[in-house]
Amino acid sequence: MREDISVVMEKDPAARSAREVLLYPHIHALWAHRVSHWFYHRGFRVTARAVSMLARFVSGIEIHPGAVIGRRFFIDHGASVVIGEDVVIGEDVMLYHQVTLGSVGWWRDFKRPPGTRRHPRLEDKVIVGVGASVLGPVTVGTASRIGAGAVVAVDVPPHSRVSGSARECHITPDPTSTTGEAVSAAASPDPAPSGQAAAPAPQKMPKRGATPPSRTNRSART
Repeated sequence: MREDISVVMEKDPAARSAREVLLYPHIHALWAHRVSHWFYHRGFRVTARAVSMLARFVSGIEIHPGAVIGRRFFIDHGASVVIGEDVVIGEDVMLYHQVTLGSVGWWRDFKRPPGTRRHPRLEDKVIVGVGASVLGPVTVGTASRIGAGAVVAVDVPPHSRVSGSARECHITPDPTSTTGEAVSAAASPDPAPSGQAAAPAPQKMPKRGATPPSRTNRSART
């Protein structure tokens, strides 16, 4: 519990004292989740649900009892956060308000084999911005940052930055990372298939007033 409070003190400049942190919705939701998670994995599903619903009523944060949450987890502000059943969250992860860690929809979930994941996995030191959604059984790599309002439905390499919607999700290496390991397939052009030549590079348009190449060749011949 002391570690939970110290994390808030470290990451929220508005936190002035430990007593003040005890009033944070994140603290209520996190501690209640540990209780509901204990009941959930011992077969007391109704009791687990009751505890999680009580925490949602008090904090505005909905965490399914089945979710696995690592140490030093922090939800800033905490309003309207939803965390699904088989979400796995690593250590030192931070979410902002209105974040959804959920599935892509029941019409796809019922087609999955029994026991397969439906919700995302967030590795250590991931930050998810305001209003972002991470959907489906995807993995967000270590120390990646999901921008505000982004919709992520694909795997994200470690040390990446993500912005945009589901149709135009831009994944780029984090310039603040010193590892240099983040390479995004979504951010790089697709290689040409084997046996086919790559598309030619676009040609530059001639400047206004410049002599076209054909005219230059004619004058050289005369």
